[in-house]
Amino acid sequence: MVEPVSYEQIVAARAVLDPVMRRTPVIASRVLSERCGRQVFLKCENLQRTGSFKPRGAYYRISRLSPDEGARGVVAASAGNHAQGVAWAASELGISSTVFMPDGAPLPKVAATRAYGADVRFAGDSVDDALVAAHEFADRTGAVLIHPFDHADIVSGQGTVGLEILEQIPDVATIVVPTGGGGLIAGIAAAVAAVRPEVRVVGVQAEQAAAWPASLAAGAPVPLDGMSTMADGIAVGRPGEVPFRHVSTQVDRIVTVTEEELSRAVLLCLERAKLVVEPAGAAAVAALATGMPTEPGPVCAVLSGGNVDPLLVTHLVTHGLRAAGRYLGVTVTIPDRPGGLVAMLEIVRDAGASVVDVIHSRTAGTLDLDEVEVFLTAETRGPQHRRELLDALVAAGYRTQVTT
Repeated sequence: MVEPVSYEQIVAARAVLDPVMRRTPVIASRVLSERCGRQVFLKCENLQRTGSFKPRGAYYRISRLSPDEGARGVVAASAGNHAQGVAWAASELGISSTVFMPDGAPLPKVAATRAYGADVRFAGDSVDDALVAAHEFADRTGAVLIHPFDHADIVSGQGTVGLEILEQIPDVATIVVPTGGGGLIAGIAAAVAAVRPEVRVVGVQAEQAAAWPASLAAGAPVPLDGMSTMADGIAVGRPGEVPFRHVSTQVDRIVTVTEEELSRAVLLCLERAKLVVEPAGAAAVAALATGMPTEPGPVCAVLSGGNVDPLLVTHLVTHGLRAAGRYLGVTVTIPDRPGGLVAMLEIVRDAGASVVDVIHSRTAGTLDLDEVEVFLTAETRGPQHRRELLDALVAAGYRTQVTT
């Protein structure tokens, strides 16, 4: 049977990590507090070294290797955050590292992992595929596998996040944690259970990569058949054995969020908190923003990472604006005569919306000879304003069909 991680192990990890890890800030979120009816704080692990919580566990695990193990080097598998954590920690400790990443790993994460000193190799389409390759490499070369979540030292290192939260928010009642393989939530839950067992710990998974609900129902880790989510940092097909011991007994519940909710959460962090957070790192915010019930008392949402491709940020912001009802995509049929387009755009102007894009087409088969189809994308202030703009177009006699 897998032994649980003790409070003493987490405290020991903290003694090692304090000189090298940042004590990340906790900031209040007014917008989430208003939505939840509770005081909500954000634990900003996106501001940790390498941009996520991962170096905590990686550094502690590698620091405990024997001289002989260190001489053989370490190997890891990751979509990016654990990769960077291992690469940085290994370099700090003077140990060579090899990291296997999925073929579709975000390019900035690949570049950062190499910059921290790792030899990056690619294997498969998922973290699970990369992990198989890492195991094979370890067996072949003698390198020590630094698992992303399924090891007591990893869980102990991540548990230091829980110790900090308890000190920074002494009266915290609920801690909401992005959850993939389970190392972070297991560590936080172990720390909290030892000091303040009444505090609720809630895990959040991407709906399209949620291995925990089925595993908890089965009483053991169960692999998913497949995953498809923008939240690559928590896209793990099978929970770890060590985390499972803690999550099954110390975590209040696991909830899921949709892709739209994740994109809106990324946008909320950017607009309202002025924080760059990746989709996986914003999972806790997504759950709270959609009305997840919490216990009375302060709530802490862990922002687990901020390593997001700048090109993806543009896509995420657009996706988030659409999901929040702040983009209207509509096909409008207008008269094919001089001034026809201007007249339609004046309605958009008078409604207080901003035109993002206009495509003018005469080729649709449903058009009469004196008609033109316009594909309009407009930015609005929200769902109500979006409806007002549509109503104004219809009231002016235009045929409309909403596309987004």
